[in-house]
Amino acid sequence: MRAIQISELKTLKRVDIDEPAAPAAGQALVRTHRMGVCGTDISCYLGKFPFFDFPRIPGHELGVEVVSVGEGVTNVQAGDRCSIEPYMNCGECYACRRGAINCCQNLKVIGVMMDGGLCESFLVRADKLHPSAKLSYDQLALVETLAIGCHANDRGAPEKGDHALIIGMGPIGLATLEFARLTDATISVMDMNQGRLDFVRENYGIENTVLFKGDGSEVERMKELTGGDMYQVITDATGNKHSMSGALQYLAPTGRLVYVGITTDELSFKHPVMHRPEATILASRNALPPDFTRIIGLIEDGTINTDPWITHRTSFDGVINDFESFTKPETGVIKAIIEVV
Repeated sequence: MRAIQISELKTLKRVDIDEPAAPAAGQALVRTHRMGVCGTDISCYLGKFPFFDFPRIPGHELGVEVVSVGEGVTNVQAGDRCSIEPYMNCGECYACRRGAINCCQNLKVIGVMMDGGLCESFLVRADKLHPSAKLSYDQLALVETLAIGCHANDRGAPEKGDHALIIGMGPIGLATLEFARLTDATISVMDMNQGRLDFVRENYGIENTVLFKGDGSEVERMKELTGGDMYQVITDATGNKHSMSGALQYLAPTGRLVYVGITTDELSFKHPVMHRPEATILASRNALPPDFTRIIGLIEDGTINTDPWITHRTSFDGVINDFESFTKPETGVIKAIIEVV
């Protein structure tokens, strides 16, 4: 069976792997139709993701078809179209016992810590499948990205009357925006790339855009947008140590800063910049099962429009040649989709 590995730094390789066995109890055999290329996949390819080892078959943003199911599986059946919740938690550790399965102490994320979906078919725990009779495989492959933003927004919990800032308008920043806009907070977005800010203005009607130039001018723009108050909730989706270290300066008193982007670098800031506003710093990791159910419903009823998301597309046979271009913001990529079958 054909598959594609990230075999070493900046290297994709076509490999042949064994066909999966018949599904055991609690498992499903699924066929991959679509894979979304995530910032995590790019970080793994570039050697910048902390939980990744070479070689690995990537793929955790997936739209799949159920081929067959094992004994005891009742939530899905053959022929169902599904999104996959890719977080394989143990169910027994402290985090799992508290319901925080997104931070399971023994967590294995498919496509990151174990082989993923950039192959023809594979076995997966059936309880991690979220079916929809209405969504396309393209839409199902976007659910996991949206779930990351849903959870990050829940961590910051902006409310009506708050000024909320999202830094970084890549897919995770956009996913956070999808849910922040449902809260009635007043939203601003910041990026270094004017094209991404234009994309947000044109597709989401967000007028409060801030171009980061590295000269401090963003602070004056933020004061203008917030009447001098600055931001009660900030979500940094960049994964950039400079942005993440500097984001505290944009907080309003008693504000909350959420790190959803991840970096292997150290972050640094002078303690008073956190102490003075009595800031709260939060991390946001992965997502929770109800997020997937909620998102599928929001796409099905039209609250979330996925049409603007997919800007690039390639085939299974074309991904080795095309993947490098997906790592470059200057190509205008928001979300690339791989058509596996």
